[in-house]
Amino acid sequence: MNTRKMVIMTMFVAIAVAGSTFVSFPAGIARAYPVQHAVNVVAAILLGPIPAVVIAFLTGLIRVLTGTGSLLAFPGGMIGALLAGLFYKQFGKAWLAGIGEVIGTGVIASLLAVPYAKILMGTTVTAFFFVPPFLVSTVSGAALGLILVVRLQQTSAWHKIESVGGRL
Repeated sequence: MNTRKMVIMTMFVAIAVAGSTFVSFPAGIARAYPVQHAVNVVAAILLGPIPAVVIAFLTGLIRVLTGTGSLLAFPGGMIGALLAGLFYKQFGKAWLAGIGEVIGTGVIASLLAVPYAKILMGTTVTAFFFVPPFLVSTVSGAALGLILVVRLQQTSAWHKIESVGGRL
């Protein structure tokens, strides 16, 4: 992995961590943090599935260590980033990266959160506790990410970063 790619990945982590600190809104019983999902979509399209997962992991780790996120940041961010990257890699359509993020986080990760939360966090909630807030957060974030991609693709900066991306 080259230095430019690592710098771009680090910038995505910084944007996701800072964005999660400043941009959130109520989503039923929880809060939605859409910036992480937007970063997942943009990173998956620009860099590919593996770097997007690394970005999601590092973002979750920093948020947990700083007390601004819970352990649920890991499965939610990483599964969504992986599916977004795989869908884009397979089909080459940005909107499918958004769908991958929503399926990965809003459906799969929210269902995995039930046993994960029971084992690691000691909670005894059902899937209905996690699915609605995960979906609200990921749908809003994926939409934001897709809007950003469409706008950024019209700039010369996108093409410079894209040339560095070199999918893994």
